[in-house]
Amino acid sequence: MHDVFTGWLEAFKELGIDVATFNTNDRLIFYSKVLMPETDEHGEDLKDSEGRLIIKQAMSQEQALVTSMQGLTDALYTFGPQVVMFISAFFMTERLFRLIRAHGHKIVILHTESPYQDDEQLIRGQLADLNMLNDPANLDMFRAQGIPAVYMPHAYRPAVHHPRTGARDTELAAELAFIGTAFESRIKFFEAMDLDGLDVLIAGNDWGKLPATSPLAKFIGTGVGIEADCVDNADAAELYRHARMGLNFYRREGEETHAADVAQAMGPREVEMAACGLPFLRDPRAEGDQLLSMLPTFGSPGEAGEKLRWWLAHGPERERAGELARKAVAGRTFTANVQTLLELLERY
Repeated sequence: MHDVFTGWLEAFKELGIDVATFNTNDRLIFYSKVLMPETDEHGEDLKDSEGRLIIKQAMSQEQALVTSMQGLTDALYTFGPQVVMFISAFFMTERLFRLIRAHGHKIVILHTESPYQDDEQLIRGQLADLNMLNDPANLDMFRAQGIPAVYMPHAYRPAVHHPRTGARDTELAAELAFIGTAFESRIKFFEAMDLDGLDVLIAGNDWGKLPATSPLAKFIGTGVGIEADCVDNADAAELYRHARMGLNFYRREGEETHAADVAQAMGPREVEMAACGLPFLRDPRAEGDQLLSMLPTFGSPGEAGEKLRWWLAHGPERERAGELARKAVAGRTFTANVQTLLELLERY
């Protein structure tokens, strides 16, 4: 989410657009962590048997959510924007949406969890002037209810996602690199894949929670000096540049009514790997099949393992595929997306 926010912010500024930000994430973390002494009915501080203050959280999670958003109205009417753009808008309330619209600001929501959470995103989308979905699978569902919606593809940052120059760093040069959240479907896939004898790096949210008995434990963030559970986007790009192959496997988890297999669009990691010139094994999807047909697909863990070993053994073909993939996504930048948004705002 932060990567998407940063990409859009940089692109707005690059195009000379006056933009202010509201740091919802930092505020939520702050209010969720505020502590205060426990008190009795007289307001006196309570202490334990050793005379130490008894501390409690100052706010419940719900109170922290509400409080973290209270500064938004002040920020809006100090800055006075024509357009208010939300990345996902997970914590926005209907009251705040209506207040913003009542004061004449256009509301744009960039929905980042399509198609997995489109039922939830549809509810928020009813209060926006324009909805941008990161997957077009359910656009008709939005439009059927008169909700303005368009597809906005994932993008990359040229200053961060670019090919390697010079020799590979031996510490980072994994034969296979995968960066992404450890959804259960991904854990099962990699555990079923033949990775014996290969130099593999797996990192991203929750992989560090795997038990030591997992066959994947030895691959989690090994030997690169990068925190396995929290990989900065710039660090991920550096790993992509030095790896020999990547792999994309879409999560299978989603809303019951919008399972992952209805998705059509490439994911952000695919665009970023391609922009870095890293050839990778593709989990098939309509958009990727059209744009990245030079890259190999797989239908099972066994097939992925076999194809991985073939591509690792064929360097010239691998390098050529990586270069073709890089050229194929060359136009998928955040700057291009902002330019598209500016055109759309003339119509909505």
